[in-house]
Amino acid sequence: MIQIIFPKFAFPKQRIISQVPIYFRRMTENPPKRITRKYRFDYILDYFQKNHPIAETELHYADSYQLMVAVILSAQCTDKRVNMITPGLFVRFPDPYALADATVEEIFEYIKSCSYPNNKAKNLLGMAQMLTTEFKGIVPDDVDTLQKLPGVGRKTANVIASVVFNKPALAVDTHVFRVSARLGLTTGAKTPLETEKQLVKYIPENLLAVAHHWLILHGRYICIARKPKCSECALKNACKYYQTMQKNLNQ
Repeated sequence: MIQIIFPKFAFPKQRIISQVPIYFRRMTENPPKRITRKYRFDYILDYFQKNHPIAETELHYADSYQLMVAVILSAQCTDKRVNMITPGLFVRFPDPYALADATVEEIFEYIKSCSYPNNKAKNLLGMAQMLTTEFKGIVPDDVDTLQKLPGVGRKTANVIASVVFNKPALAVDTHVFRVSARLGLTTGAKTPLETEKQLVKYIPENLLAVAHHWLILHGRYICIARKPKCSECALKNACKYYQTMQKNLNQ
């Protein structure tokens, strides 16, 4: 029987993050004349620590192999869709050895409802084959080593390292990239790597892994791409995007 690990915390769609505690109301009543990037980080990290101390991936998995498969599948695809695909996939291929003995065509049949199934089928097979031949079926815990596996880029490697092995790594996906820029946590970052470097500079090492999930979930349910829900956001008083929008409205 496959044991599925569900996330301990997620921002439910129906939940509105708008209840700002007294601590933040005081900060709002006496904000600094000039809001610095450090102030933004302090405000935002304090809020999440106090209100959402536990935040984890919404992907369902039972071990490091399953999480790696799920993260590879999640590229430009929703976690909801991936969670619909993986149960059947993991029954058929419960470990990297089973997956390594498959064919691209067989893998494709299980994942064809996700985005870019042809490339992902090839990457999953290549990943499993390398994992079994070079790593004895054991998922490595080093970010650089993980990136040697087909289909595993820096984002995927950081997710595996932080979620499974509790390494101080921060993965940057589209949500983290967008939300960090909107909030003003990053400035002028053109690539995920530039975003990662700026965030790592200001976020304490012990918070890097959970900060990844805070930003993802905030981007998924509040600071959505096309129309951010600023009226529901408890971070707007430290948000560069919101402040710019308010300034433009008052002109």
